[in-house]
Amino acid sequence: MKKCISVLAFILVIIGALNWGLWGFFQFDFVAWIFHGNTTALSRLVYAIIGLAAIWILGFSCKCMKGCCCCNASKCDSNKDKKGGCCK
Repeated sequence: MKKCISVLAFILVIIGALNWGLWGFFQFDFVAWIFHGNTTALSRLVYAIIGLAAIWILGFSCKCMKGCCCCNASKCDSNKDKKGGCCK
């Protein structure tokens, strides 16, 4: 279940990043275009969900970084090294 949520959150964060890229390069807000304005209820809901997805990804990244062999070599044991890193 957590893996599905993480994958969905990652996809939403990518969509949000692409939307920011469109805004930065072309001043075009794709979400606002789909939902007819950036202050409509649906647009605000999408922005909020993408923001929550980003928070989820940050939390997941922090947990991964704390236990990752490449980031904290002193906590590695030989079994974790053989698997190619603790984050996998």
